[in-house]
Amino acid sequence: MTSQHGVRLGAQTPRVGRWPDYVSSAGAEVIELAESAGLILDPWQQFVLTHGLGEQRDGRWSAFKVSCWVPRQNGKGGIIEARELGGLFLLGEQLILHSAHEYKTAQEGFLRIKGLIEGTPDLDRRVNRYWQANGEQGVELTRAAGGGRLRFIARSKGSGRGFSGDCNILDEGQELTGAQMAALLPTMSARPNPQLWFFGTPPDDPAAWAYGLREDGEAGTPRMAHFDWGADLDLTNPEDRRRALVDRDLWYACNPALGRRITEDFVTDEAKPSGLGDRFAVERLGVWPPRAADGPSVLDLAAWEALADPESRRTGAVAFAIDITPSRDWACITVYGLRTDGLGHAEVIDRRPGTDWLVERLVQLTERWRPVAIGLDLKGPAGSLLVDLEKAGIVRPDDPDRPARGQLAIPGAQDVAAACGQLADAVTQGTLRHIGQDVLTEAIRGAKTRPLGDAWGWGRRISSVDISPLVAVTLARWAYETRAHLVTTDYDPLANIF
Repeated sequence: MTSQHGVRLGAQTPRVGRWPDYVSSAGAEVIELAESAGLILDPWQQFVLTHGLGEQRDGRWSAFKVSCWVPRQNGKGGIIEARELGGLFLLGEQLILHSAHEYKTAQEGFLRIKGLIEGTPDLDRRVNRYWQANGEQGVELTRAAGGGRLRFIARSKGSGRGFSGDCNILDEGQELTGAQMAALLPTMSARPNPQLWFFGTPPDDPAAWAYGLREDGEAGTPRMAHFDWGADLDLTNPEDRRRALVDRDLWYACNPALGRRITEDFVTDEAKPSGLGDRFAVERLGVWPPRAADGPSVLDLAAWEALADPESRRTGAVAFAIDITPSRDWACITVYGLRTDGLGHAEVIDRRPGTDWLVERLVQLTERWRPVAIGLDLKGPAGSLLVDLEKAGIVRPDDPDRPARGQLAIPGAQDVAAACGQLADAVTQGTLRHIGQDVLTEAIRGAKTRPLGDAWGWGRRISSVDISPLVAVTLARWAYETRAHLVTTDYDPLANIF
């Protein structure tokens, strides 16, 4: 471990450090600028900036993505502030977008950078305005100073979709979703020299999108710099969990600010049962919990495409289902029923941005087609619509054994697993057809699965695309199969136009 004046200090280099080759670095100038604003960076913070701001011969960044993972309170905010100061006042970036999972985190970042600039007259005179309104804060330079902007937002539905930033700072990166990244990345594609910075701590969700980022970083993916101070421990191993609590060398290896901003006595208290308890290894040592497995292979795309029949039509009873993306920027309604030859028919009948249209549309469909059931997964994003659906007359059955048409079919965890397995079997066995819709094909192409006990379910957050059409088709099929034989068959529409 590093020592200074006889005081033991935490490791100033990470356990995992990967970065692409570069011929020069803007790090030294950014570090010097930060120092002029009173922000004195630790060696480890300078290390990340130096390698993260490496430049190729043509002047472009050698790393498009920079990923930094370090336990809380070690000082990652200092790296963020230095990078933002550099982008505004040194690198000529026109838009820097700083986002966090929570509003209070984004607001704190704004207040800290504002304080640094206001406390440095040479920088403050270049500012045209600071603003803080409507859940957003920012800094805008004068036209003479380049007119660059730094915006702070909390990530939510649509946040960042319309911004084409030169640099995006993604704080609380453990909370990022695949849908959010899908909204963000295309906005940077037209920028001449963009850069993404990720900062975070290990996620609570074992299926979090950040696991894929970490996998790329540890593999040394081209155009990516990755720094992780977290310990390489297996939380399922009792010996590793015991070691985390007692190995002080490990404490210093994982916390670069230990001996500076964090004291050993404080960490000792955290290691006690009355401290962080079982969370000590994750929170203080940055240990990543086991990742949720991808489960069995996703649906075979070739098998799915072989079942396409553009002329397919169902007849008789139907079931509907709805699903919403985790970011709530898209939603869809699907239908499932049988054809005259007895094969199943699956179809997406409505898909639009947002969620405000869903209830009204579902009411219209229910009144017209009197479905045997409407599938709704309460544990998924669409579960939030339950109250609105019930107010609109789409309710749960009083007696599950005697449901009526147009009522909700709500699966439990075992039902979700069964529904996914049954759809996979139907595709393998060729017992259903679809009309070849691109939204379903793309969902199947990018879908991944998550464990559900000994079975599996679709993994919304870890999939690389919007899989709500696939989730809803799976649920519609399950709703039909579990309800069609329980309701009366006194209604048999022949049309298939929704």
